Amino acid sequence: MADEQKQMEDQETIHQETEEKEAAEAIFAEGTPEAETEAADDIKQSEQLAELQAKLDESEDRYIRLRADFDNFRRRMQLDREASEKYRAQALITNLLPAIDNFERAMQITPDNEQTKQLLQGVEMVYKSIQEALKQEGIEIIESVGKEFDPYYHQAIMQVEDESYGSNVVVEEFQKGYILKDRVIRPSMVKVNQ
Repeated sequence: MADEQKQMEDQETIHQETEEKEAAEAIFAEGTPEAETEAADDIKQSEQLAELQAKLDESEDRYIRLRADFDNFRRRMQLDREASEKYRAQALITNLLPAIDNFERAMQITPDNEQTKQLLQGVEMVYKSIQEALKQEGIEIIESVGKEFDPYYHQAIMQVEDESYGSNVVVEEFQKGYILKDRVIRPSMVKVNQ
């Protein structure tokens, strides 16, 4: 049994010597150029990792901004498309207004014979059908006479002093104004009381 105890003590001593030797080698290895190179590589890798993370963050930020810009662009295009659809007839109507004015002037004549009366009835029928078509497109005539002057709807070309009307009230209309849905196509040309 004494031999067994001696053997165990010898093994324990050998084990302690081995641990001390490994610890000494580790301390010695830390001071070697190889250990310094590994430490420098670790620092370099962490710097590269930080740099890559910064680039990733910057790329994500650019992506988010680009996406927001694209969403805004798409929304603006949708609004432009809706406005274009809503006011699609504006150019045609603007070009037709002088012809409508001429129809109105033609209807103001007083017929002196039967032929002129029939011709005037035909002109009135055409005028009414044009007015109906314009109404279907959303055109409304701006009511002016007796209304308060509004520079958005009226264009004053004359001023008078008439006591039968209040101040800043439209007295006479020289040319009709028109509105397409909520947009003024042409303001009314009017005479305004002072």
